[in-house]
Amino acid sequence: MKQAQIQVLVDAQDDLTLKAIGQKIIQNERISFEDGVALFEKASLPYVGALANWKRHELHGDHTYFNRNFHIEPTNVCVFSCKFCSYSKLYAHKEEGWELTIDQMMDIVRSYDGKPVTEVHIVGGVHPKLTLAFFLDLMRAIKAHRPELHIKAFTPVELDYMFRKAKVSVKEGMRLAHEAGLDSLPGGGAEIFHPAIRTIICDDKVDANGWLEIHQTAHELGMHSNATLLYGHIEKYEHRVDHMERLRQLQDQTKGFNTFIPLKFRNKDNEMNAVPESTMLEDLKMYAISRLYLDNFPHVKAYWPMLGRQVAQLTLSYGVNDIDGTIDDTTKIYSMAGSEEQNPAMSTLELVRLIKQAKRTPIERGTLYNVIQDFSLIDEAAIEA
Repeated sequence: MKQAQIQVLVDAQDDLTLKAIGQKIIQNERISFEDGVALFEKASLPYVGALANWKRHELHGDHTYFNRNFHIEPTNVCVFSCKFCSYSKLYAHKEEGWELTIDQMMDIVRSYDGKPVTEVHIVGGVHPKLTLAFFLDLMRAIKAHRPELHIKAFTPVELDYMFRKAKVSVKEGMRLAHEAGLDSLPGGGAEIFHPAIRTIICDDKVDANGWLEIHQTAHELGMHSNATLLYGHIEKYEHRVDHMERLRQLQDQTKGFNTFIPLKFRNKDNEMNAVPESTMLEDLKMYAISRLYLDNFPHVKAYWPMLGRQVAQLTLSYGVNDIDGTIDDTTKIYSMAGSEEQNPAMSTLELVRLIKQAKRTPIERGTLYNVIQDFSLIDEAAIEA
């Protein structure tokens, strides 16, 4: 949709508040906290979707990014007891979970030798025996074996526990991790920042200020990171906007965030299984408003294993310009919570086709959004399946 067309849409709004918000967006003015809440409460999905799609096109054209990555989950044993989590096993029942050694994780890394993956994503539970020293050794081993492989690893929940157990400051701990090979941070563990909700769903792990401090420290060390928001449970719209506002303020300071990733709450086999999941329409609205509110975030990503392939494809018309990666493993964090994808692996060819079907241009990227290949220029027969 061109600017003239989006202007017609905005001008046609009967609601003066929504018209004013739309006008701000067209003029590249920042919308306020109150504007963000109003979009959730009053705006139609076609309205926010059209605005977000226009903004996406202004930023990225039709380019849709993905990368070739694989995941390692060192353990699902965890000292914390988040009510929404279907993945971890409390340490008291550690025999029900798994715990990988460095050798076992290096076997996973070596299994990708000769394959065109560019990133290893490492996240898992918080196991008291898997210390900072343990993970520093793991990262050194990965870099010694495959120096060019980008290590994106550890949520602030994991890092906060490691640092406290090792009796080092956040600054010192992040410095040690970066020197050992940590290249960037994923966005997990953010959940909802507002204490009214956080104290109910995940009271015993690092709070919002601690999460933000770790990311800020990473940015100050020259690292980039992502950010997430867990939506569709007991939070209200103002809690979502409060969360995005805190991220937006930190991004104004550091400019270190690459990507924002809304994460849909799934209710299978957890303490919040009585909470109904959000509808597809609500999911699309969340993505669209994210693109409009987070004006200083370059990218908005849909994590396809959690949403499912078809809904993830739809988000590409609602502000999303990144569809994550091939994953290429049996990632368990969302499949155990009842996500749409129980075996989340997609070949490069499948990802390219999914993006092309949405009339977008598939671009393979590195973790930091360096362009590796424009797959619209490559014949499908030449794409490694």
